[in-house]
Amino acid sequence: MKLELRGITKRFGSLVANDHIDLVVEPGEIRCLLGENGAGKSTLMNVLYGLYQADEGEILLDGRVQHFAGPGDAMRAGIGMVHQHFMLIPVFTVAENLMLGHEPTKVGGVLDLEAARARVKEISARFGFDLDPDAIVGELPVGVQQRVEIIKALAHDASVLVFDEPTAVLTPQETDELMAIMSQLRDSGTSIIFITHKLREVREIADTISVIRLGKVVGEAEPSATNAELAALMVGRSVSLRVDKQPAQPSDAALVVTGLTVVSDNGLKVVSDVDLTVQRGEILAIAGVQGNGQTELAEALIGLQAHVTGSALLDGEELIGRNVREVLALGVGYIPEDRSKDGLVGDFSIAENLMLDRAVGPPFIRGGSIQRGFLAKFARDKREEFDIRSQSVDAPARSLSGGNQQKVVVARELSRELRMLLAAQPTRGIDVGSIEFVHKRIVATRDAGIPVIVVSTELDEVVALADRIAVMYRGEIVGVVPADTPRDVLGLMMAGDPAHRGAA
Repeated sequence: MKLELRGITKRFGSLVANDHIDLVVEPGEIRCLLGENGAGKSTLMNVLYGLYQADEGEILLDGRVQHFAGPGDAMRAGIGMVHQHFMLIPVFTVAENLMLGHEPTKVGGVLDLEAARARVKEISARFGFDLDPDAIVGELPVGVQQRVEIIKALAHDASVLVFDEPTAVLTPQETDELMAIMSQLRDSGTSIIFITHKLREVREIADTISVIRLGKVVGEAEPSATNAELAALMVGRSVSLRVDKQPAQPSDAALVVTGLTVVSDNGLKVVSDVDLTVQRGEILAIAGVQGNGQTELAEALIGLQAHVTGSALLDGEELIGRNVREVLALGVGYIPEDRSKDGLVGDFSIAENLMLDRAVGPPFIRGGSIQRGFLAKFARDKREEFDIRSQSVDAPARSLSGGNQQKVVVARELSRELRMLLAAQPTRGIDVGSIEFVHKRIVATRDAGIPVIVVSTELDEVVALADRIAVMYRGEIVGVVPADTPRDVLGLMMAGDPAHRGAA
């Protein structure tokens, strides 16, 4: 089925998320939409899927104009979507998930579960998925759950499939398997739209690449384009994609973590008996597929988790049992993984956000009052040093782009005397140019002799920054390995492969 988007425009108040976008996807073609978070890719696909209504433009399938009031209309027209965060019921079986919203019935209105099982087996056989219709979805590996999402779309005769950032929760091996599945679907005549910001994946699988920046299609490219060429299209200027760093010069151990365990509010053990050592002058990267305890480990170290046992000694001083303010006061810099929730106050000015960690005394507070003159000069200096692009330091933080918001957080945390830096997903949702800048500052912090922990689900980032890599799987550290460990070995460790536990 041929898909055409003509002049699609979507506004949210004064924000133009999609600006007269034209796109054509031929039958049996993989069209990649490449762009940074916030570029308008997902908005465009939500218009296609009927979740949003376009303000202007039209959608055509095989030359016929379509009007989708909701996802049901899009699905009936042959459009399916594989979401980044799976739309599955974990306690249901594969077959039961397949039935949701399209329940087949026998005479008398009884659910026809056998028909759903047969459909799962049919599609599984066609694509080699090897799925058990009676398997409980919540007990399946993440990569297999994604196959359930794909089968759900195919079961409803989707001839256009949208994959929205599909590799975010996959190991490298699962990503390779997904690429093979997408190739099979293309060869069977399915039209595929693949949304991503990962250059390596684009070049591996796309037939044609459309680059979106600030809501507009700014160019098209072939898979033979270099990473540098694609990155330049994404951000509008040339950028360096390599992290230039000298070999680490680690000295003594600064942070010693022993038996660290975190229990969630509902009683589940999410971090289990973790031992780690971080030396001065090194970057220890904590890698793993999203949801394997990395977030909770970082939050435990900074004082954001309530139920923590074990020890984390920074220069002999215990971090566990202290609140966030106390941990920061010990000289720990913290770049949180969700800047809007934990890193910034959107309605506060840039200047006010730059002093959030130090709002209790000199030099920013005297006699209970903010020293406005000192703060204004400090903020202007940091705006220049960290290349924060704004008209004024008095502008609210929410008015900044994602990359500039992240620079505010980085500037604040690196403008103190640090004994350790903890950076969780430090480049999530920011453009390639801002990634380049943040990486340079993290490496400079290491080179100043400060121990650095980077928590990232982006394997390319882990490999680029790390001096050593600790891999987490289901709350445990399965091994600590050198930075030059092959990607396939890291992938097996991230999947919990017993043969690679404790790899060194």
